[in-house]
Amino acid sequence: MDDPVRWVPYCGEAPGPEAWLSRWNFDPVLGAFLLLAAVALLHSPAARALPPVRRRSLGGAWALTVLLYVSPLCALSSTFFTVRVVHHIALVLLVAPLLAHGMAPWLRGARVPLWTATAAATVVFWVWHAPAPYAAALSSDALYAVMQLTLLISAVAFWLGVRQSQPTAAMGAILATTVQMGLLGALIMFAARALYAPHFASMLSWGISPLEDQQLAGLLMWAPGSMAYLVAAMCIGWRWLRSERADALRTRPA
Repeated sequence: MDDPVRWVPYCGEAPGPEAWLSRWNFDPVLGAFLLLAAVALLHSPAARALPPVRRRSLGGAWALTVLLYVSPLCALSSTFFTVRVVHHIALVLLVAPLLAHGMAPWLRGARVPLWTATAAATVVFWVWHAPAPYAAALSSDALYAVMQLTLLISAVAFWLGVRQSQPTAAMGAILATTVQMGLLGALIMFAARALYAPHFASMLSWGISPLEDQQLAGLLMWAPGSMAYLVAAMCIGWRWLRSERADALRTRPA
């Protein structure tokens, strides 16, 4: 087993159950980034010109980012692989679509190839959940930042591509992503041994084994994670059917 002293990820050393609630992240670099993001996304002239619903989306994305990286959830993700997976699912399924929705008016001229974006988001997600790249990201603050940014940027591109595409293509891309998310979750859940070295010793004080933690993380990715994509596809399909029905009623002879 790896020496736990090696693993001091960006969110700090893994806290025990008695300390994690006090572990807020006041990194000045993160604070400066969040301040600049708040100005650009919420208070700039371009942001104030957005419709209220777009501004609410951007505000929600910003607030979720604060929750993920400033609150004690950040420190808890150093302990549990499950919490790290929750972080990543929240990035790609909550923060990214909120950003894509909010920024859509700013990016009208930028066409995102849907299937290229789908492939890129899939590759990025799978790479960072392979044991070796994951362990490397928890050994380097710079690589950790690369992991988080590539997950977010690729997911924003995916959701922009979905928004710009015809309903059938958008649903196809979302369903493909549902399958890959479920497959990765199943592979993690049914692995015969613990795979993620940074968490081998981090949860001993919690009375949970690394394999149990990994199995729960895989289950969350497999079930709620993939189901969230499926719900998004169903919503697009429902709106498409309603639109088609409304068009048919308008064109029907009196």
